[in-house]
Amino acid sequence: MNESASLFVNRLGLKLRQPQVILGLLLLVVLAGLVVVPFLQLVHDTAVWQEADRRMSRLAEPGDWTLFHYLRVFAGPLSVNIFYRPLIHSLATSLTIALTAMLLGGLMAWLVVRTDMPFKKTIAVFAVIPYVLPSYTLALAWLDFFKNERIGGAVGICSYLFGVSPPDWLAYGFVPIVITLSLHYYPFTYLLVSGALVSLDSNLEESGEVLGASRFRILRRITFPLMLPALISAFILTFSRAVGTFGTPYFLGAPVRYFTLSTTIYSSIVNRTPAVAYIGALVLILISMVIIYLNQKVIGEKSFVTIAGKGLLRRVTLLGRWRWPAFSLMAALIGIAVFVPLLLLLWQTLMLYPNDYSLGNLTLHYWIGKSQATLAEGESGILRNAQILGSAWNSICLSVIVALVTGMMGILIGYAVVRGRKTRLAAVLEQGSFLPYLIPSIAFGAIYLALFSKSIGPLPPLYGTFLLLVLVCVAKNLPFSARSGISSMMQVAGELEEAGMMAGATWLQRFRRIILPLTLAGSLSGFILAFISTMRELSLIILLITPETRTLTTMTFRYVEQGYSQFADAIILLIVLLVVGGEFLARRIGGKRETI
Repeated sequence: MNESASLFVNRLGLKLRQPQVILGLLLLVVLAGLVVVPFLQLVHDTAVWQEADRRMSRLAEPGDWTLFHYLRVFAGPLSVNIFYRPLIHSLATSLTIALTAMLLGGLMAWLVVRTDMPFKKTIAVFAVIPYVLPSYTLALAWLDFFKNERIGGAVGICSYLFGVSPPDWLAYGFVPIVITLSLHYYPFTYLLVSGALVSLDSNLEESGEVLGASRFRILRRITFPLMLPALISAFILTFSRAVGTFGTPYFLGAPVRYFTLSTTIYSSIVNRTPAVAYIGALVLILISMVIIYLNQKVIGEKSFVTIAGKGLLRRVTLLGRWRWPAFSLMAALIGIAVFVPLLLLLWQTLMLYPNDYSLGNLTLHYWIGKSQATLAEGESGILRNAQILGSAWNSICLSVIVALVTGMMGILIGYAVVRGRKTRLAAVLEQGSFLPYLIPSIAFGAIYLALFSKSIGPLPPLYGTFLLLVLVCVAKNLPFSARSGISSMMQVAGELEEAGMMAGATWLQRFRRIILPLTLAGSLSGFILAFISTMRELSLIILLITPETRTLTTMTFRYVEQGYSQFADAIILLIVLLVVGGEFLARRIGGKRETI
């Protein structure tokens, strides 16, 4: 071996002995197993004959390569119903939701950050609550209020109180899907735009006033262009979430056969045409990638500098006689997005029989009632129901395990990325940890169904196991915990670990005694976000659930399908209590750690 080759081997050996390199390589293998391998399996299954294809074609030989599925989806006699119409519905609803949520969230952010609106802090506290609730909370509340007897046979509160039957387009389909999901997703825009407005120098706007520009012209020509990165990011975030959402489009769209790609994927799996579902999942992934690419093209080459060497001035806009109307508008928005739906759901849970909203029909049976053969097919209240309590335990265990695993993985990714900063390995690991976010939830569930519904070498099929739910939820929540871990790790100086090395501590000792305690509090947001996301998750796991692994969200889905809205609404309220309680407990534990 010549001298240069020997030198290369020695340098490579030194690098491979570094903890961040070893950890980074191991985490890349884990990411490949959680994301890349399932994705490749999904692509493979779209291009081979499936066992279920025997009933559609005499040429079907399971395992052989074929373009049958692609031709069936894109150019077959059923392609309009199974692909093109759902695609148009998905794009129409997602674009409208993203634009509406951007308008609502942007207006709220401007009023809270840049005006003298009364009770701004109170509005800011309640502004993000809609996102904490399951996305279909508003959908079920909407049905409780607007449903009519023409579809489903039951009337809603609107018909009972006002004697007017809402039209189908108001009760179901495009309009309610857009309204309910816009109210759920506007916090994305609010958080991003409010953060950008805080750093916007008011001198820029004052310059426009000096030149005689009107307030509207200043907003249009100065404020809005400078907020463009935040607005586009909010648009991308909202669109990518809305296009893969399953619960709300299913509850509000399926009764009138208004299908989107996400609901079509579910229907295809139920109808035993998995390859059609997998192609739909690939299309959803492609849509998300195109939107993110366009985002980079729009803002990637432009400058949006608002903070320079001069002092930053933040000037509050005086609303004058519009102060209280602005507050009333924001309070009404929060009321419609949070409190009214929860009250409607609570009212529904107290109704003994449907269609009767009188005080004499109130009951606690759906909460604490014992089994009665003549009522709800003999099912007892949710606090006595063994199936629901078992599902609640599954939800809690799943959420806690996912939060702990993703939180720890986030800290490890943060360590490997920050300690290996400016290396190719760190860059690949950081970008790779974000990949699951690019895949819509229902598509991600389809990916795991494609891979784990069959045995993989010595590994038996994981479909129907609790482990599969843990794996898919960990993979999907990894981007949030990784970002949280990287942020926390950047605050820990490298000399602290070097001091441990000088004292003779091993890497495990340094990680356990120095890194972990110092980053745990900073990574708390990643733990909490993973817990909340898992507790209210439906789109991600709906394809993977079996009777033994039911969660509270899938029990809600079951009761809605059976027409027992009282049970479904009560479970939603239970989920809300568990989410709020879990977040409160996590913050209390994190607060105590910080004071130690």
